[in-house]
Amino acid sequence: MARILFLTQVLPYPLDSGAKIRAYYVLRHLSHRHEVTLVSFVRPDDRPESVAHLQQFCRAVHSVPMRRSLLRDARAGSIGLLTGRPIVIVRDEDRQMQRLLRQLMSAGPFDVVHADQTSMAQYALYARAQASHPTPRLLLDAHNALYRIPQRLASRESNPLRRRLFRREARALLRYELDLLHRFDRVVFVADQDREALQSANLHSAVIPICIDPADKRLIERVPDPGAITHLGTMFWPPNVEGVLWFARNVFPLVLEHLPDARLVVVGKDPPQDVEDLPLKVRNVQVTGYVPDPAPYLAETAAFIVPLHAAGGMRVKIVDAWCWGVPVVSTSIGAEGIALEDGENILIADTAAAFAQAVVRVLEDPALGERLRQNGRRWVEQHYNWRSTYTQWDEVYAQLP
Repeated sequence: MARILFLTQVLPYPLDSGAKIRAYYVLRHLSHRHEVTLVSFVRPDDRPESVAHLQQFCRAVHSVPMRRSLLRDARAGSIGLLTGRPIVIVRDEDRQMQRLLRQLMSAGPFDVVHADQTSMAQYALYARAQASHPTPRLLLDAHNALYRIPQRLASRESNPLRRRLFRREARALLRYELDLLHRFDRVVFVADQDREALQSANLHSAVIPICIDPADKRLIERVPDPGAITHLGTMFWPPNVEGVLWFARNVFPLVLEHLPDARLVVVGKDPPQDVEDLPLKVRNVQVTGYVPDPAPYLAETAAFIVPLHAAGGMRVKIVDAWCWGVPVVSTSIGAEGIALEDGENILIADTAAAFAQAVVRVLEDPALGERLRQNGRRWVEQHYNWRSTYTQWDEVYAQLP
């Protein structure tokens, strides 16, 4: 049994984002064999009952408030530009987190420091620097090759200044991530594409997909003749924003030409003004903001869309949608990193015209929608169940030096 210090950038409960789902089920698996202490940043909307839930299988749970503001963002931007460091990494530097880690490392030894996401790598390195002998081993669950996100955003950005900033951030993140590969004893990715993007196939790395618990997600009972086109995802993440705006402006009007009564529903936390304004500019669009339970919207969903053009890792929303039994239409990048069967459990389309055609097919052909629905659910049960797949984490831990 190892004593593990597990570091997360988001409190891994409730399970309302891909990052939380990944960390939560890894924690659940590791706690069966090891003694796990969780240290996490928390946001104002994180609730005490979420911490209490995590305490059921963690030895202890410690938290530090995540401080975010325009002033801190501006400071991080200035430091990043002056030093050549990634702005998203500088932004998360926090002295209170450092103080907590110093206290924990002095209170008792840990065998492994497990950093969840690249943003927590700096704290794993800091924790090891505070440790007395024996020095803990370091494991990074990178999730994805982070630099690919601003790199892809830059390729689609029309504003010259924003395009230049995205490219600069991509270069800084690439340098940072390549350096981390040599400072951690083991690195894990969620998809082969991300490991290959960082040229780490010959290093001490592994690929373990994000998994869920199909037993915890019931098959959604849909209303008769569902007609909604639904996008579900946090709307403060730039790739989601870009994807929704692209679909609403370029794809949805083509859908309306064939199906004038089609509805687009955008569900997700903190939509920016451009997304909030969509119902004023495009007919039959609804923007809900955050909803605690998406089930009523999913019950009316004929097509679950993932119109992403910039991403890394894998989109857990597709795995969730399969588990719920809602038909999925995605871009190639949106479905990247996921094992799939185009035409059997998902429809893949990349141009506006092809994406619109795929959505119309699902809305007009109930038999196609039902095939996608049933095949998707079976696919998750066979390939993305954490109870069977996450035994791979035992192999990773066994290989630590």
